[in-house]
Order: sequence, then C-alpha cells, then structure tokens
Amino acid sequence: MSPLRRSPGRRRGGVSLARQLLWLQALVVAVLVAAASAVAYLDAREAVQSTAEERTTAVVESIADSPLVVEAVTGEDPTAVLQPYVEQVRADAGLSFVTVMAPDRTRFTHPDPAQIGRPFRGSVAEALAGRTLTETYTGTLGPSVRSTGPVLDADGDVVALVSAGITVDRVGADLAEAVPGILGTAALALTAGALGSWAISRRVRRQTGGLDATTLARMVEHHEAVLHAVREGLLLVDREGRVELANDEARRLLDLDGDPAGRPVTALGLPGPLATALAAPGRAVDEVHLSGSRVLLVNRSPTRAAGRSAGSVVTLRDHTELQALTGERDSVRAFADSLRAQAHEAANRLHTTVSLVELGRSGEAVEFATASLATAQALTDRVVGAVEEPVLAALLLGKAAGAAERGVTLEIDPGTAVGVTGLPAGDLVTVVGNLLDNAVDAALAGDPPREVAVGLAVDGDRLEIRVEDSGPGVPEEQAAEVFRRGFTTKPPPDGAPEGLGRGLGLALVEQTVRRHGGTVSVRPGPGAEFTVSLPLAVPARTAP
Repeated sequence: MSPLRRSPGRRRGGVSLARQLLWLQALVVAVLVAAASAVAYLDAREAVQSTAEERTTAVVESIADSPLVVEAVTGEDPTAVLQPYVEQVRADAGLSFVTVMAPDRTRFTHPDPAQIGRPFRGSVAEALAGRTLTETYTGTLGPSVRSTGPVLDADGDVVALVSAGITVDRVGADLAEAVPGILGTAALALTAGALGSWAISRRVRRQTGGLDATTLARMVEHHEAVLHAVREGLLLVDREGRVELANDEARRLLDLDGDPAGRPVTALGLPGPLATALAAPGRAVDEVHLSGSRVLLVNRSPTRAAGRSAGSVVTLRDHTELQALTGERDSVRAFADSLRAQAHEAANRLHTTVSLVELGRSGEAVEFATASLATAQALTDRVVGAVEEPVLAALLLGKAAGAAERGVTLEIDPGTAVGVTGLPAGDLVTVVGNLLDNAVDAALAGDPPREVAVGLAVDGDRLEIRVEDSGPGVPEEQAAEVFRRGFTTKPPPDGAPEGLGRGLGLALVEQTVRRHGGTVSVRPGPGAEFTVSLPLAVPARTAP
C-alpha cells in the first residue's frame, strides 16, 4: 500500500509516531548498550582477577618446586641466597611482591628490604597444611591478590612458605587498560543503533506522513467506519487472487459466511464467471454477473505499489432491482411505442375513411373502418380479459405490437387465463419479457412464417408459462447451457464491448424462477419451447 500523505493544512495532534519510535528505539539501544558495557566490564574485571590469581599461583608453585629454594631455606643465610633470585622472578613475572618465609611467618625475602625478618601478614594455615591458598589481603604494600603455598622437603615436610601477590592497584590498572576497548565498542554500537533508529524513523515518517499515533488510530477508525458503511461492496484482491479485505456489503452481496480475508477467490463458492471476474488482473467497467439470486455490476481497477502490480480493487453493486425496473420500463416503453404505432396507423385509416365518406361511399367507409379495428381490438380484449395483472397485460400487448413491427406474429394462446398471482410484477416482466424477446429473436433467425406463441395459465397452485417460436431451435447438446450467463447463439454487434449483458436474458429468467422455487426447461430441436412453472404466492384465482 502507498504511504500516507499528510495534507499541508493538517495539524498534528502531538508528537509524530516516527519521533516516538525514534525515542523509544534510542532508549532501548542505550539501555542495551549500557547493559552490554556493564557485562563486558564485569567480565573484564573477573578475567583480570582470574589472570592475577593464576599468575601468582604459578609463581608460588614454581618457586616452591625449586631445589634452590629448598636448599636455601635450610641453610645458614636464606636471605642472601633467595633475595636476588626471588626479586628476579618477581620482576620477570610482573608481580608486586614475592616473599619466602619460615613456617613461623619470618620473612626471608621482600621487595622492601626493611621488611625482611619481620612477620608475614596474611593467612598461612592452608599453606602449613600443605595446600596453596589464594586470597585478597591487605599487607604492607596495601590490598593485594596473593597466593600462599608450602615449600616441602624430600620427606614432604613443610620447611618454608612462599607468597606471591599483585596489588589491587596494579589489577585496577590492568582493568583500566580494557576499559577504552569496552567504551569504544559501546560507542560504536550506540552509533550504529542510533543511525539504524534514525533510518527507520525516516521511513516511518514517510509512510505515516508525520502523523502521531492518536491521529493515525482515529484515521483507521474513520476508514473502517466508512468502509463498512458504504452501500457498495468492496473487495481488495492481491495479485495471487486472494482476498485481502471485504466489507460488510460485499459479504452480503456474495452470500459469504464470515470474513473471507486470506482465502483465494476461487475458494469462496462463487459462480465460475464471477470468480474469474473478481480475480482477473485487468480493468473492468460495469460487467454484469449473476450471484445466487442477485444481478451484480462488477467494476475492477488494478493497483500498483512500488512500480509492481499489487492486485486490484473490486466494487460490487446490486443490479437486481434495477434490472427488474428496467424490464418494467421496457414493457411500458414497448406498450407506449405500440400505442404510438397504432395511433399513427389509426390516423391513416381515419383519413382513408373520411375520404371514402367524402366520395359518397359511406357503406365502404363503414366496412373499412370496422374491419381495420377488429383484429387489434380482439387482441386487446382477449389479453385484458384473460390477464388481470395490468403490468403483464401491458407487456403482452407491447410485445405483440413490437413483434408485429419486426415481422413476427405473436399469438396469445386462447386458453390464457391469469388472475392475481401474488408474484412481484417486476419478476413476471423479467420472466415473460425475456422469454418473448428471446423467442422473437429466434423466430427472426428462422424461415417464414415467423411466429411466436405464448400461453399463461394457472394449474392448481402454480402458474404455468409456455413460450414457443418458429426459429431454428436449440441443439440438444446446448440445452443445458442456454441458461448460463454469457451463453448466446446471436452474433455480437460490431464493436460491442464485453460486459454489456449479452447472454443475460435467459440467465435472469432462470435466476428469477429459482428464487421463487420454480422450474424452467427448454425443449431442444427445431422450434424451441420454453416452459416455466412458478408456485403462486396467493390462493389461485383464474381470471374471469
């Protein structure tokens, strides 16, 4: 979907969503970097502490295992022998002190010569027991990490003790050396996080038009309200033919249960032509389709995002009532055209009659006038007397006159008798009008004489309608297809676009009949005959 665009005059309701997101991301990044830095610092401190303990322990064990030390501590002047040796080891190992002492704590060596001969400060119990101890203790040089272990003679007896240590200050110095790396890494992470947050914020700002969260929520609510309030069905279909959105009216018009979002159009149980129209990628304008008992106008417009097809927007309008009204209008128009034609013909006949009178041939004038009106009046009297439904009577008279003008004779079955049926007049016009139009077109495609016969009668609690023509008929293999929307045997007019209702008349008949619980059938072969049976909505009453 395209990003939201904020009009120049729209005021922001508060801090934009993009800025809020930037602040939140910056806070999260800062907290994470601070936490990571603290963990790194603690880890470095532990590593430095562990390294110091390992170094002091290694030096203690190395000196304690030296034969020189064992020999010196049992000699006459241990300090003279050990002081130079121990100081060299201390310097090489980078320790703060290395002290060799007698089991009674008397120092034989020390970095400060003034401390030689004085008692050692620290724990020696573990060392006297033959084990090496590591601890942090405050001695003459201050707090230090130190290891103290025993010097054993050949018999395994403790003859001296060795203590090596690193002052806490030196440990802190080693730790301080790691701090710049930790801070540098934290700074890089913080910078990268800030740049990423800024980039995301810019993208969000472009997509939301700089609107704040409250305004966006209000817009979504308004859009949802508008979407479900419109009286047109609206479908959003992605390029794979799946439904992304369907409003309430679309679900009603398509008789869908639940929300179809995420389902393929072909899996919604719709008629094949309608499903194809909804999922097609191109543009469509006012295509007429049938869905259950409804006639729908389908409009489809493709959408694009980032230069690529994103699917299509489909709108649906219920054309059922309009189709019925159109049928009624056509019947009234046909009736009016018939009246105009009859008026024109009556004027010609009247002029002829007047002229005969003026010529002194009154008898011939009377004979001509009565003969010219007999046929038309007989048809009118028969239809009006047999059909109580005024709209249906008008339709039959209009279709008869229209057929006559096209060179087709429309015969009303003498047995026609229809009283009050209780069926909607519009539906009767749809059924009878489309059957007659189809029959007249078929008769015109056949050889003379071109005739159409129609009969209507009440049989028990059903209305039976029969329309027969003298046309070429319906091939037996096509009998099952004649009621399918789009099926037609008529050649299309030159330049006629798709979706203008061709092949729709008989489909409307079948749909209307099915909606009322009736049946419709066709007799194949030369001279097609269509038969409709409709249940009456009121107790049957035959026209007098």
